[in-house]
Amino acid sequence: MFDQVVFAGGGNRCWWQAGFWDVVQPELHVRPRVITGISAGAATACMLYTRDSDWVMRYYQDALRHNTRNAYWGNLLRGESVFPHYRIYRQALLDIYGEKFSTLADAPEIRIGVSHLPRWLGARSAVAAGLIAYNIEKYVRKTLHPTLGQTLGFHPEFVRAQDCASVEDLADLILQSSSTPPFTPVLRRNGRPVLDGGMVDNVPVGALDADAPGNVLVMVTRLYPRPQMFVVPHGVQQRLYVQPSRKVPISSWDYTSPSQMVHAYNLGRADGESFLERVPDLLEAGAHEAR
Repeated sequence: MFDQVVFAGGGNRCWWQAGFWDVVQPELHVRPRVITGISAGAATACMLYTRDSDWVMRYYQDALRHNTRNAYWGNLLRGESVFPHYRIYRQALLDIYGEKFSTLADAPEIRIGVSHLPRWLGARSAVAAGLIAYNIEKYVRKTLHPTLGQTLGFHPEFVRAQDCASVEDLADLILQSSSTPPFTPVLRRNGRPVLDGGMVDNVPVGALDADAPGNVLVMVTRLYPRPQMFVVPHGVQQRLYVQPSRKVPISSWDYTSPSQMVHAYNLGRADGESFLERVPDLLEAGAHEAR
């Protein structure tokens, strides 16, 4: 039914995607040829082809049980990182994918996006400019596909998960796609600084095969001023967007409340059930509109 699938970024909110997928994929027998993802959306896509969601939620329950804060300001006095996220996230990626890494060879082609910095800005200036642009798009303009980052000179690169030679390479790629100071350091890819792929577009439809006919499923993780489910005709494609029915009950970078991951996941499952009831009518209406 869906030849290509998009996993938008969103940090912990991407647990909504996992719950949605676990309901919708087996019922509709979704076997995409291509998946595009940003940040935690890309991490979720890889997770769904390596581990069971329940296993990963149990992993985080254990990994985060002693992490009581999202910022340890006393570390400034010791010259250590204030934010625990990068260390925890990298180890989680290694542990989750490690034993199952080889199974990704049989998964759909997973394209993971990073944002390269404008050449006219230094790394620190580009980080500041990118974060300002990102938050303007997110909180003020609320655009589904932002343009401000590209106007400033940020440009995307997409790398296939299957091109990673090791689980360490895959973890590094996902962390580069998730690079969001101050929660992570500014990371480098092939010697060049990169930021979260969402600096260009948090919903990476630009990495799809645009000339391939068929239906595309696009899973976003935040609320936009649009219907919960809607179809956007795009050339020979129908792109079916679905967003959560309400705000996902977890913050993107909250590493103190692993129990909230379960609530986000369960919301995705509930929205997946609603989606199954409506998807035939949505696609039929979209096809009629395209004609």
